Amino acid sequence: MMNEEIHINKLLLPFSFLYGIIIWFRNKFFDWGILKSEEFPIPVISVGNITVGGTGKTPHIEYLINILKDEFRIAVLSRGYKRKTSGFILAEKGMTGKHLGDEPYQIWKKYPDILVAVDKKRRRGIHNLLSLPENEQPEIILLDDAFQHRYVTPSLSILLMDSHRPIYEDCLLPAGRLRESVSNKSRANMVIVTKCPLEFTPIDYRIVTKHLNLYPHQTLFFSSWMYGSLKPVFNEINLEELTWKELKKQNTQVFLLAGIANPTQFEEEISKNITVVERMFYPDHHPFSANDISKIEKKYTNIPGENKIIITTEKDAARLSTHNDLCEFVKKKLYYQPIEVVINLNQADIFKQKIVEHVRTIKRNRFLD
Repeated sequence: MMNEEIHINKLLLPFSFLYGIIIWFRNKFFDWGILKSEEFPIPVISVGNITVGGTGKTPHIEYLINILKDEFRIAVLSRGYKRKTSGFILAEKGMTGKHLGDEPYQIWKKYPDILVAVDKKRRRGIHNLLSLPENEQPEIILLDDAFQHRYVTPSLSILLMDSHRPIYEDCLLPAGRLRESVSNKSRANMVIVTKCPLEFTPIDYRIVTKHLNLYPHQTLFFSSWMYGSLKPVFNEINLEELTWKELKKQNTQVFLLAGIANPTQFEEEISKNITVVERMFYPDHHPFSANDISKIEKKYTNIPGENKIIITTEKDAARLSTHNDLCEFVKKKLYYQPIEVVINLNQADIFKQKIVEHVRTIKRNRFLD
């Protein structure tokens, strides 16, 4: 099993120790009831992690939406990281990532029939959602990136761990990338080890399972990415989807563009299919400026030949799709790589059953009350 090399800055370990003390007391204050956590009468499913950086929260939220959307009214509530607004915002026509944040906007764009809201104070956000007219109120709320947000007690807590960066090999901020101690994984009802490579062997699964050492009441799942055909970012001027087979046959030259936490895995996956001739990577949630767009267009133009495209991530596509500075010829050649979650080890039906049964049980208990 090949993991990302985890860098621990030993000079910062004393600060990690102090940070750990602060986090320990914060969690204990919730455990002791000094800081109050609120439960709600509907299913509230939290999806989060204990690391800084991407573990695949948005694709897993979307996976849950696909499981539940045909039977229940769903709301997704996020903090709305890096948005330009404040307070409680409910997604509505005309809004962009500036109003909602990248991930909530991506979800709302893909699932316009569900409620998507943002609020830094999740408890207030839930109250606002439950204050909607009865026929619009959600029956389920999915909390995005809320494992540390303990002012809300979720009915089900799902913890994600990137298979390339195991939490049991990491350490607390700032020396490592853990937001809190590994022992706090005990708060999760489910743990999903994400981004598992295709070459994961049975012994790899056993090693991870042993190191995580979960309690009997916790359920462990493993997931991987499934990559579909490339889709145009600007489908109002380009409706053509592209397959890797077509790109190889035409000897297409590829320019990668991304502003995500870890572009390495994105590049590795694309490189498995085709040769990448250029790349531009920016920090996570990077707000593409007019100057950035100019540099991107210049680099694209300098690639020799006519048969060339730009591939970006789905998250970046949501941001770029509202950018007015892009010229038409680049818009026509700008594609994104969709990602879908696959639950491994033939456990997709088991996972779905557990999620649906949890929701039905909470709703049934509420009815009986």
